[in-house]
Amino acid sequence: MGRQDRTVAEAACSPTPAPAWPRPAAPAAGKELTELSRTFGKASVEAEEREQRIRRVFEAVARRYDLMNDVLSFGIHRLWKRSLVGLAAPRAGQRIVDLAGGTGDVAALMAGPDRQVIVVDPSEPMMQVGRGRAYRHVDWQVGTAEHLPFEAASIDTLTISFGIRNVTHIDAALAEILRVLKPGGRLLCLEFSTPAAWLRPAYNLFSFKVIPRLGGWIARSPEAYTYLVDSIRRFPDQAGFKCLIEQAGFVDVHFRNLSGGIAAIHLGTRPFSAERQGDVAACSS
Repeated sequence: MGRQDRTVAEAACSPTPAPAWPRPAAPAAGKELTELSRTFGKASVEAEEREQRIRRVFEAVARRYDLMNDVLSFGIHRLWKRSLVGLAAPRAGQRIVDLAGGTGDVAALMAGPDRQVIVVDPSEPMMQVGRGRAYRHVDWQVGTAEHLPFEAASIDTLTISFGIRNVTHIDAALAEILRVLKPGGRLLCLEFSTPAAWLRPAYNLFSFKVIPRLGGWIARSPEAYTYLVDSIRRFPDQAGFKCLIEQAGFVDVHFRNLSGGIAAIHLGTRPFSAERQGDVAACSS
């Protein structure tokens, strides 16, 4: 992996009046977000059907999930995740949630005897694989991003790696993450994004031609990896996702590109004040 590239791009957001705290879940914003919540691959589906199909995907690939990540990224996903953990900077006394944590590889990097690290994932089969590895100081809990099983203002740091695309109601998930974070608590989201223009031709060729075939061969689930490629295409780019995080109520939102923008880490902080400070970003459609 090449060195991390800091982006200087800013989202094109227009200000709206600041609502009272805590804020309710906002409606879906942006064409990409709406399309993502109503599709599975190239098929148009209702939200409930999308959730069921995604869960079946992870049930099917659970035991080969980490192997496929290694093969498809040439192992680079592990470096991206270490970058995420480095930015999270877990400390003694913290309560940390790794949302959509799956088999627990990221949680294991953050775990320690002097802090609580909890994997939250809707897929029991994925977590069963992780439990089988007997990671130390990692707890496991079934839950979804839209309905986190925690009290308000109870979490210091929440990470999510390659999971936000699989959330059907991303706006509601961001609002829920904001709710459970303590004032000053941080969200760190690692996700596939939009690569630099010079990289896109080769990246697209690999994505559309190689990934589904490897997924069918190794994981025995070509559907899962066709969905992966299509979901990446429908996900907002770096600036667009930054705007959605700001709209949810986070402050100091910024992102770092990884490997020429193939992936990006977005960071945001829950504000300390009882009401939002200044303008709230509204994503342009």
